[in-house]
Order: sequence, then C-alpha cells, then structure tokens
Amino acid sequence: MTEPIKLLRIYTDEGAYLGDRRVFEVISSRARDAGLAGVTVLEARLGFGRSAHMHRRHVFENDRALLIEIVDEETKLRSFAFALDDIPDIGLMTLEPVEILGGKAKQGLPGTNP
Repeated sequence: MTEPIKLLRIYTDEGAYLGDRRVFEVISSRARDAGLAGVTVLEARLGFGRSAHMHRRHVFENDRALLIEIVDEETKLRSFAFALDDIPDIGLMTLEPVEILGGKAKQGLPGTNP
C-alpha cells in the first residue's frame, strides 16, 4: 500500500519577504531541497484574506496574491509545512487529497506507475 498523494496549497503575497528574499522563492527553494515532486507558483488576479486587504493585479504593483501548490506524499508535505514555521508572512496552508490521472510527472510520484 502506498501513501496517499496530497496537494499542499500555501497562500501568500508577492510582497512578503524573509530577510532579503521573497517568501515564494524561499518556499520554492526549500521544496526543491526537500526533494518534493515539484512546485508551482500561481499569481491571482484578485484575492483577500483575514486582513481583508484586497490584492489586485496591477501592472506596477508588487503585492499580488500568490498561491503555491505542491503535490507529493502526505507525510512529506506535512513535514515540509511544519518546517516553514520560521516564515512569518505565510498565509493559509491547506492539505487536500488529489487523484493523479496522468501526465509526465505521474511517473515521478510513488504508487502512480501504470
């Protein structure tokens, strides 16, 4: 029996920094270093969170809402999420079940070989 594959979603914004690096870059680098299957950073057109600050997509604005998605085994994702405690500007993090239907990346995930 293989471990369930999950989707970790991390909500943040483009203007969030950890030291001199942007939070989404730090998270992406850490995901690669942790050997996770992959990471995708998506830019939102519009969004707001607990602060109710409206993040809108403007040409010259650098405070757009971002969504980071990572698909891998549940224990790896939980461990990774807990290791992000030192980053103060992370918003909501969710963990959701996913079903891998196909694609080239399917070969790299455990328990998903044809």
